[in-house]
Amino acid sequence: MFRNLIKAISLPLFLGLPLVACTNGNSTTIKSSAKAIQRVCEIPLPAGYSRVVYDSASFSYWLQQFALKSDPTVYLYNGERKRNQWPSFAVLNISTGNKYLQQCADAVMRLRAEYLYEKKTKGPILFFDNNRKEYRFSVMGSRTEFNKYLEHVFSWCGTLSLASQLKAKKSLEAIRPGDVFIKGGSPGHAAMVMDVAENNAGDKIFLLMNSYMPAQDMHIVKNPSSSTLSPWYSIRQKPRFELPEWVFYENQLMEW
Repeated sequence: MFRNLIKAISLPLFLGLPLVACTNGNSTTIKSSAKAIQRVCEIPLPAGYSRVVYDSASFSYWLQQFALKSDPTVYLYNGERKRNQWPSFAVLNISTGNKYLQQCADAVMRLRAEYLYEKKTKGPILFFDNNRKEYRFSVMGSRTEFNKYLEHVFSWCGTLSLASQLKAKKSLEAIRPGDVFIKGGSPGHAAMVMDVAENNAGDKIFLLMNSYMPAQDMHIVKNPSSSTLSPWYSIRQKPRFELPEWVFYENQLMEW
């Protein structure tokens, strides 16, 4: 997607992550909006499905616990409402910045970087640009330094470079939160898996998050192919997964 080389952006510290984990369970009703839903793991499930449980230290678990805004309205980087609000089911409680930077691949890289920074994981946070130049950051750096690092990553890395960094997912049935549907290039797009559930037959469903152009709030997207399942997607929809503003294919699923 379009790379806009600009000045520093405002990326305040994300403070919305809850302290108490969601409990697993079933739901017979999928709500039409995110009102009163505070975390990704509180988005209701279709009847017969239960969330897949992951290790509490994992990226997958961290994404399941991610906080949501009470208002599902998507705003652009300049504070204006996005013209088309239909795609959004819920908005993640994380900053967008006030410049034209945090687009689709940037949103994916932002969440991955935020997790690594918060957990103070071993080794640096690392992304590449199209020329394979490395952008490294020590998780022990300050938040101010981290924000500047994200600015450089957003300016120079995109769908093409991220797609070359990620690994192809061997099996759609092994899908988990943190996996990424991605098509590198111009145009290109990326969307991150935020949650996964399954039924007794082993059929899996999942939630997808994306940002878009212009730079805008990260949001859980609806499923335009199934009004009864939305916002969940089913692996049975393979090989084509239609998002409100893009189409991905089964072979475009990748992992870190």
